[in-house]
Amino acid sequence: MTTKRDYYDILGVTKSANQAEIKQAYRKQALQFHPDRNKSSDAESKFKEINEAYEILGNSQKRQTYDQFGHQAFDPSRQQNPFTYTYTSQGGNPFNFGGGDFSDPFDIFESFFGGGNPFGQARQKPHYSLRLSFMEAVRGTKKTIIHQGKSYDVKIPAGADTGTRIRFADFDVSMEIQAHDRFKRDGYDVFIDQPIKVTTATLGGEEVVPSLDEPIKIKVRAGTQSHTMVRLKGQGVPHLQGSGRGDLYIRLIVAVPSSLSREERKLFQKIDQIWQEQN
Repeated sequence: MTTKRDYYDILGVTKSANQAEIKQAYRKQALQFHPDRNKSSDAESKFKEINEAYEILGNSQKRQTYDQFGHQAFDPSRQQNPFTYTYTSQGGNPFNFGGGDFSDPFDIFESFFGGGNPFGQARQKPHYSLRLSFMEAVRGTKKTIIHQGKSYDVKIPAGADTGTRIRFADFDVSMEIQAHDRFKRDGYDVFIDQPIKVTTATLGGEEVVPSLDEPIKIKVRAGTQSHTMVRLKGQGVPHLQGSGRGDLYIRLIVAVPSSLSREERKLFQKIDQIWQEQN
């Protein structure tokens, strides 16, 4: 039976070390023993050992568990979720969910040093692209990917967008979102054009408009001009990181009738006459 070294001894820090000191110690040793830089026969095994130690001690919750239960708390046979989730926005910034687990020592190294390997070409993982409907991306969904003959259920978080990237232990998944016939998305905000009648725009009234959830009834002020924008706060797309949602913007488009009955024409002519007399 193999006995694992104490994680604090591996990084060369005391149990009272703060997170900044742990990060500094990891950085120093990871650079020293990275296989692309250190050609000694035991460099790779030491590099993996260093990353394993940092994976635990670099996470305050895992560190607390380790301090209480030791290596037994992280026995691989007890792990329920083999995946590592890293969601990345279109801008490329990493968002870590589920505690920030890493199952590959190169993953943790590349994440710590900004996503790149400074000594050699970063290892390329298999990549899959998922095409989602607009509402699947907004509400979240689950998709199945077959990788190396094994089926994986990929949980897509609510708020995913084109370019969102999910990193698993053995492969990466990116998203491509289909356009919606009415809703237009800009980040976490959503825009929709809503036609309203001339009479509603003129006299005011209520209008039922679609939203990402249930239809919403809004008030239209008397004298509303075409292309007036109404903002509904918190009715947009859920945020990938943290709580909250974007906003829903409703652009009111005054719909001018393309044809009029004889009676309607007379009414509009009467209104026009009144307006001319007033002006």
